[in-house]
Amino acid sequence: MPTANQYSLSHRELTEIIIKHADVHEGKWMLMATFGFNAGNFGPSENDVLPGAVVAIQQLGIQRAEAGAPAGMIVDAAEVNPKKK
Repeated sequence: MPTANQYSLSHRELTEIIIKHADVHEGKWMLMATFGFNAGNFGPSENDVLPGAVVAIQQLGIQRAEAGAPAGMIVDAAEVNPKKK
């Protein structure tokens, strides 16, 4: 069997994994990201520099879903990580 060198997850799968890792058993949650922005001058050489920006993902996490959040973004912790009896 070949060795896998890449795995990808949907936002929903990532939300479920974080819910389970954080041991959350109730509430409706959605994925959140904290971005960092930085401006600078970029180019392949000193004569070909242009102003630009870099966006970095600093953190990924979950936050409680607010009323009106898109249904496709919401994960119910009680369904994906029910309390064990």
